[in-house]
Amino acid sequence: MITMNVNDIKRFLAHRYPFLLVDKVVALEPGKSIRALKNVSVNEPFFNGHFPDKPIMPGVLIIEALAQATGLLGFRTMDENPSENILYMLVAVDKARFKRQVEPGDQLLLEASIIRRRGIMWVFETKATVDGQLVASAELMCAAKEGAL
Repeated sequence: MITMNVNDIKRFLAHRYPFLLVDKVVALEPGKSIRALKNVSVNEPFFNGHFPDKPIMPGVLIIEALAQATGLLGFRTMDENPSENILYMLVAVDKARFKRQVEPGDQLLLEASIIRRRGIMWVFETKATVDGQLVASAELMCAAKEGAL
């Protein structure tokens, strides 16, 4: 089982603050699944406008955090560090459901498993939970394309 800290994560994802949405990988099994964490802080820049009196993490950013976790799973499954000219892109979101709001102080557990891979295309089953309660789930399709940057 592989674990990763934020410095390890930055070797695999091109995202940086304020858009790096995975803080730690607690378990990754190449070719199978990942469990990662996103600590939701009151200092997140999106809370200034979403919403000032009732800060709630936007659902699209929960999906983005899940997609970033799938990128880590994909690259570790291929057993390689991505080269600078590879862009890992979210290309489809299916069956997305949002069940609970995410607020400052929450810790999102991001989980993804590989459903299938064909060429550069990957399909994942994903879910995000807080304290064991389902927050969001979706089927995500991603692609790792060389020469995209």
